[in-house]
Amino acid sequence: MREPLAARFHFVPRALRGAHAVLIATLRSYFSRAPGWVLLTTRGRRTGLPREVLLPCARTNGDIIVISTYGTRSDWFRNLRKEPQVEVTARGRRVPGRAEIVDDVFHKRAIVSANPFFPAAPFGPLNALARTVLRPPTAAALRRWVTRRPVVVIRLVPARA
Repeated sequence: MREPLAARFHFVPRALRGAHAVLIATLRSYFSRAPGWVLLTTRGRRTGLPREVLLPCARTNGDIIVISTYGTRSDWFRNLRKEPQVEVTARGRRVPGRAEIVDDVFHKRAIVSANPFFPAAPFGPLNALARTVLRPPTAAALRRWVTRRPVVVIRLVPARA
């Protein structure tokens, strides 16, 4: 029996590590300030080391709402289950927070209906097109899609004086 393709090319991720680090460093400065995006820092569930992930989000009433695209397989989501204390970098500011995982399907749909996820496009006209023309059909699809995925509400902790 032949080895799986991924096993034969195990050296590729190691070879791309440096390029990936440069790309992340370059994009981090833009996306940590971009509207509709958040840099989430969690603690690794096994190592305890800080882990960062860049996620599209919606903001409402001081809370940040994030949907796990890959369901419960996402490492950042697994880290949140173990340790819900997080740090959020949004609009250039780092703020501590606490993540709450929403499991109830009706609550998920209500959250998504009230706060549809449309990360801001980098250009004004493209952003306007996405929010007006594309929003109605995608909002209904999003409500169906989110029933199978975890929704995370991050409550930001106010800074102490």
